[in-house]
Amino acid sequence: MKRYNTNIEGFTLRETDENDLSLILGFIKEIAEYEKLAHAVEATEESLKKYVFEKRRAEVLIVEKDEKPMGYVVYFYNFSTFTGTSGLYLEDVFIRSEYRGMGLGKEIFKLLGKIAREEGCKRMEWVCLNWNEPSKKFYTGLGAIPMDEWTTFRLTEEYVREL
Repeated sequence: MKRYNTNIEGFTLRETDENDLSLILGFIKEIAEYEKLAHAVEATEESLKKYVFEKRRAEVLIVEKDEKPMGYVVYFYNFSTFTGTSGLYLEDVFIRSEYRGMGLGKEIFKLLGKIAREEGCKRMEWVCLNWNEPSKKFYTGLGAIPMDEWTTFRLTEEYVREL
């Protein structure tokens, strides 16, 4: 299992395997609680096993301090017809509150930027809840640009079935 070092003493990010299913699901529930969306979590260990480890639809990294889990990152690749290349889409980045403000977020984005460059990605994209001012401030501090001229649309399972 690959481990990535950070510039913060004792903190690393590591790749995951099927032994991490309960840990990943736990972090999904923690971020959902933080985002006031706990009621929306439908993921199970079985669905994560299928889509993350069998179908390889997403990559998951665990943020650790001295090998103790403190957060996680979920990303996958999309495709831009305008650039004609892949992009890295960040689905989740979550660090437990007691470890925020230490520079870990920047370290995570540096690593994701390195991964994106190695994979030939020209963009990194993600969404942020409108009320999450601390995260928005952090992202713009990195140089991220809010895409205000775009509106995210979603078809839920019910409407996907109707198509």
